[in-house]
Amino acid sequence: MTKDNMAQKFTRSEFYDLIWSKPLTRLAKEFGVSDVALHKLCRKHDIPKPATSSRAKIATGKMVERPPLPALKKGVSDMVCISGSALRTEPETIATIRDEATSRASKFNAEKDAKEHPVVTRSMAKLRKARPDDRGLVRLTQSGLIDIAIAPASIDRIELALNRIVSAAEIQGFDLTKVERRVAFTDGNVVVPFRVVEKTKRAKHEPTAKERAKQAEAQRTLEQRWGKAGLGPAPSSGVYPRLPKYDYSPSGIVSFEFDLLICHNPSARRTFNDGRNQRLEEMANEIAGVLAGLTAAKIEDERRDEEAEKRSEDNHRRRIEHKRRAYIEDRRSATLEKILAIREQRDRLRRLVADISEDTDQPQSQRTSAFQIWLKEKLAEAEEAASGMALDRLLETENLFGGNDDKGFSPHKSSR
Repeated sequence: MTKDNMAQKFTRSEFYDLIWSKPLTRLAKEFGVSDVALHKLCRKHDIPKPATSSRAKIATGKMVERPPLPALKKGVSDMVCISGSALRTEPETIATIRDEATSRASKFNAEKDAKEHPVVTRSMAKLRKARPDDRGLVRLTQSGLIDIAIAPASIDRIELALNRIVSAAEIQGFDLTKVERRVAFTDGNVVVPFRVVEKTKRAKHEPTAKERAKQAEAQRTLEQRWGKAGLGPAPSSGVYPRLPKYDYSPSGIVSFEFDLLICHNPSARRTFNDGRNQRLEEMANEIAGVLAGLTAAKIEDERRDEEAEKRSEDNHRRRIEHKRRAYIEDRRSATLEKILAIREQRDRLRRLVADISEDTDQPQSQRTSAFQIWLKEKLAEAEEAASGMALDRLLETENLFGGNDDKGFSPHKSSR
């Protein structure tokens, strides 16, 4: 193993030994990543990991039989790298919930303790009466039934798997119930819909003898019509009944998919597929454990969203308050300019009256005397306009310094 500030590196053999030595949830804590990330690394590097039934034994230190490490395939790296840049970390609360779910799962034997659930029974009964579509699948989209599309040959096995999954989910505190139109798991706080889908195989369509006969008949009919119309030779392509390019058929590989988006961790595991070593009916405890983890992640998602919304609202309030204060300051400054202009006009008149009065030793004309009388009247007006009472009236008119300085303010208008 090598380790640096950014990543921890293991050979496939070292990592294989590591994941069989202790529970993945405990390893995830040690690495500071989610156990989902470790599952992905195992798939990426073709490393077999312990089944759900084996994890409880590993947690208690018991020896379990493990499959051999497959030979290195072409295109698969022999070096497993765990880096913060490649894997998402998760809050301690979610890791704890995963651990608790694993502990509960270890006490439940899905193969022995699973019970039939009425929703599963009704859904499978309806599915058995449905007609396969052009891909060989029977589908349910009816309100109150499970969202499912599988081949008739898979019904019995998937009924078994669903009853095990529902029973394992009940141990984790989840009920299977109808929420609005969909059937979903819920713990009373979070609703987790799901679907079950069988993958299909695709093969190039080979025309049947009946289809060839129809094509030949269509060609003869076309040639007759063209001949009667005097249009010359009929086209030999593009006029036959259209045939499908591919044929689709059920693959027998079924996936169980939780329909729940985790915005802050979109890569969180939500899908389980039939594999070479494990089928859906053997994954009940694992699926139920992931359900518990997804629910916790969704709650964490909502908490983060609430915090982000609160920060956004606080920032918005601060921006509005900043604009309001700027608006008030602009109004006050504009009124101050008015007051300064009034006082400056008064002071200029005072100086002029005083200067003219000093020239009393000079003879004054009638015009000058009349100007002085008018000037003193203007000074009296300026003195009154600059008085304390006039200042109070101006501030009242402008709605300033009385607790309503922001009168007329709108956050949608520019303050400057």
